[in-house]
Amino acid sequence: MIMLMILSLMMLVISNLFMMISFIISKKSLLDREKCSPFECGFDPKCLARIPFSLHFFLITMIFLIFDVEIALIFPLIPTFKMVNFLIWYKTSFFFIIMLLIGLYHEWNQNMLNWIN
Repeated sequence: MIMLMILSLMMLVISNLFMMISFIISKKSLLDREKCSPFECGFDPKCLARIPFSLHFFLITMIFLIFDVEIALIFPLIPTFKMVNFLIWYKTSFFFIIMLLIGLYHEWNQNMLNWIN
């Protein structure tokens, strides 16, 4: 019984020692160069958060999300080609592709795809 308590105490000390060593080793610097640089948003993170930024970043994000969701919905259509009725499969895939093309045409018509405004 005493041996079990000593063993438990040793395991507790060793695990705490490992946690303290990992905490010391993995100490992050607050002045890391990568953390201070802008990340895909186009403005400096150390400035005021309420400064206006280019609306074009927002539009590109929305375009990406719309097409990404559409493609994620089209991918399951490929394996189901042999399992379902061809006419239903054709109508569904045709609907999604037409929606993608209409969205692309609308964005092109609104000049959202031009980077320079």
